[in-house]
Amino acid sequence: MHLFNYIDWSPDPEIFNIFGISIRWYGLLFVGGFLIGLKIMEKMFANENINKEWLDPLFMYMIIATLLGARLGHVFFYDWAYFQNHLLEILLPIREQEGASMFFGLIKGWKLIGYAGLASHGGAIGILIALWIFSKKVSKKPMLWILDRIVVPTALVAVFIRTGNLMNSEIIGAPTDLPWGFRFHLASIENPEIPRHPSQIYEALCYLATFIALMYMYWKTEAKDKLGLLFGVFLVMIFTARFFIEFVKENQEAFEESMTLNMGQWLSIPFILVGAYFIIKNWKKEKVV
Repeated sequence: MHLFNYIDWSPDPEIFNIFGISIRWYGLLFVGGFLIGLKIMEKMFANENINKEWLDPLFMYMIIATLLGARLGHVFFYDWAYFQNHLLEILLPIREQEGASMFFGLIKGWKLIGYAGLASHGGAIGILIALWIFSKKVSKKPMLWILDRIVVPTALVAVFIRTGNLMNSEIIGAPTDLPWGFRFHLASIENPEIPRHPSQIYEALCYLATFIALMYMYWKTEAKDKLGLLFGVFLVMIFTARFFIEFVKENQEAFEESMTLNMGQWLSIPFILVGAYFIIKNWKKEKVV
């Protein structure tokens, strides 16, 4: 006999509102994850006697790259049909309302909604570009050196982000009759009373397992001394999990319904292959750093 038939889920994504400015769980978890990630990087830098002055630019590069990359990823991978006619909304957290216009340089008839559309694959691409710049301008070390270290806290940040998605009742799963199915009452879907896979929790747990594995490899093995190994493990674990969990998720956009594999799965495959390459390359390799 099932312990329960479903879980009703309808938390308010907004914690509080001050003069029209919304403080939401997603934003709090996003920032909290990055701050904890910064502390982890501080300990790693101290462990290796690395210049701590690199942390501030690294933190800024990561924040900007994650937000910008994830936003542009959503725009171009998933919803260009809409954004090509709403260019202002690409970088501004607003949504056009009926009768919207510009008046003496001020936006009229627009609603502040926050960045509701962010794509993790776009964020990954943005981070890679930012870390290439960081390696050239700041650390003067091989790009793989910083990638091997930044992926450790990044896996934990991903746990916080998926928890934020859960609080927003977004990126939900397909219908299920499993006893842990969630009824997402506030989700923008048809028939929200139907229990669905809590895919956000599935992903968060996989990302947490990735974080634990990377922490063990960094602190208890010589993996950090093999260029690209930690980065490769991160890519394989994160994007393999993403690939398979997509089978129990609702497609984000209508155009994906006709695809054998959805957009998230196609975008995951190159990351998995790159990760496998670095793992195989370092399988029995001696220290290189």
